[in-house]
Amino acid sequence: MRQGVRRRIVIAITGATGAIYGVRLLQVLQQIPGVETHLVISDAAVLTLHEETGLARREVEALAHVVHKAHNVGASIASGSFQADAMVIAPCSMKTLAAVAHGLSDNLIARAADVTLKERRRLVLMVRETPFNLAHLRNMTAVTEMGGIVFPPLPAFYHKPQTIADLVDHTVARVLDLLNVEWNGAEIPRWNGLNG
Repeated sequence: MRQGVRRRIVIAITGATGAIYGVRLLQVLQQIPGVETHLVISDAAVLTLHEETGLARREVEALAHVVHKAHNVGASIASGSFQADAMVIAPCSMKTLAAVAHGLSDNLIARAADVTLKERRRLVLMVRETPFNLAHLRNMTAVTEMGGIVFPPLPAFYHKPQTIADLVDHTVARVLDLLNVEWNGAEIPRWNGLNG
């Protein structure tokens, strides 16, 4: 039994654009009691984080409960015996998508994703690329067939967002829904149908 911990969630941030999704997910999960986050940041993600958010690696790592180095394939999250509940790759580069789709456990992110799939746990890939080429589409199909969820962070507009933060928070809330994690205290706009 994990004393005081109801859920363990692995968060990986890769070098694709959209680093804010991983950062915001960590910020929100930090507020939720009983959730323990395990973070892996790729080398390319460090550059993207700085470029897009102005944050240094150590600032993002401070948002997680446990931090693992991307090259440490011997970390706890690399084993199915480690009881993690879910994993989110936010954002997920096409390189990481390909590694997951083809079982190439060449770094801790790909290995932890492989473990998540083999243990039949929830894996969410926030893939970031546009437009998609055929390799991207085939890799997304392969991951979906293995039980993963491909979740491109496409913004919704029915809730009439006023800021980029509104768009990011709505997307993060949708990911939390997939993880069955309640974001208490947040007014999450939901579609209630058209009036008329």
